[in-house]
Amino acid sequence: MKKKDFLALLEEIIEADKDTMTGNEFINDVDGWDSLAVVSFIAMVDENFGVTLPAKKISDANSFQDLIVLLGDKITE
Repeated sequence: MKKKDFLALLEEIIEADKDTMTGNEFINDVDGWDSLAVVSFIAMVDENFGVTLPAKKISDANSFQDLIVLLGDKITE
């Protein structure tokens, strides 16, 4: 999946305006990133990539770019 498509899915999860995310946002600075968003993110990753990310790795992420890195080569530029 392309990074821009992944970010579009994240925008839906956190209810951000379309085409506003770059991936460099710090998770703690985003109002829409709450426990429901985390659950939605986990479900989105499972549905789109067939991957279950460890909760510890998600909670250790500081930015959305960190979440992208967790998915490795599944996200392309």
